[in-house]
Amino acid sequence: MRAFAGTPTTLAFVAVDETEILGWCWGHHLARPDSGPMLYVHQLEVAESHRRKGIGRDLLRAFMEAGVKAGATKMSLTTGAENVAARSLCESLGGGLAAQGPTVNYWFLLDPHQR
Repeated sequence: MRAFAGTPTTLAFVAVDETEILGWCWGHHLARPDSGPMLYVHQLEVAESHRRKGIGRDLLRAFMEAGVKAGATKMSLTTGAENVAARSLCESLGGGLAAQGPTVNYWFLLDPHQR
């Protein structure tokens, strides 16, 4: 956790009340050679009992504002095609579907001992 939090490109926000965590949002501010700096949202989650109360919107706005202050001009996130709530939130904040259409994500486990 300390390595994650100590990474200069990390952005993380947590919504809390007096007794519990209501939600969180985390990702990175990325430098890109093909365009200006951008944000990548890795995860936005709101506890089921606290959804539809603006918490996700507030977390995403805080993430976006921090990115703008850091010089980012774009933001990217991926959600499931069937996740209507997430898609509605993204669209309400001005997000648009990627011009290249549907995407497929691949994960690679990297072995530091392989060359």
